[in-house]
Amino acid sequence: MMFFKLLIFLIMIRYINGGTEEDEGVKYANKCEACKILAIELESRLEETGKSHDVIEMGYSLEDTKSKKKTKYQKSELRLVESLENICERILEYNIHKERTDSTRFAKGMSQTFQTLHGLVHKGVKVELGIPYELWDKPSVEITNMKTQCETLVEENEGEIEHWYWNLQGKTPLKQFLCSQRILKGQDDSCLNEDLSKETGNKKKGDTGERKSEKIKKAKEDL
Repeated sequence: MMFFKLLIFLIMIRYINGGTEEDEGVKYANKCEACKILAIELESRLEETGKSHDVIEMGYSLEDTKSKKKTKYQKSELRLVESLENICERILEYNIHKERTDSTRFAKGMSQTFQTLHGLVHKGVKVELGIPYELWDKPSVEITNMKTQCETLVEENEGEIEHWYWNLQGKTPLKQFLCSQRILKGQDDSCLNEDLSKETGNKKKGDTGERKSEKIKKAKEDL
């Protein structure tokens, strides 16, 4: 709660000083990006819950009022309900990778920018970003905004998600059915095809003071 209060305070200060979020490099997720992340996380959650071979009791059947109807958890409504529960909270595990420009800037794991900054701090280099060090790894305003978008998408498309779950799961990717064919129908859905490629590169040892200053400057520019 303290983080969000501080975040709102910082945003207010920026506007009072005549700046905008765009001036500070804030770029919110568009509908394509928000839907893509929702689809990725929901399919991932269903894959996790789909590993269960439990049989659950779902109440009494019409034919037999003495015994409860049993069904496989994998094919139950309970699995869908539990998979959707707090699904958008998983977005808070994402970070902004501002060294990227497409939808892959939303990804889990620490960005190269903050890896560089944390590395410099651990080496004893003083780094000033204008925010306390303990808040560096808190969800950014872009991430919390995308979580809100996710919650809206789930609420507005619950019926479509249920249809896919019962009829198309394992046959049609959710991002194609829900995002491309429904939510983004007739709109730009190119972000759905953007995948995070593996990054390669050799790490160099023995940074000089000048090189450290360049790293700090470059990292601040990416923030």
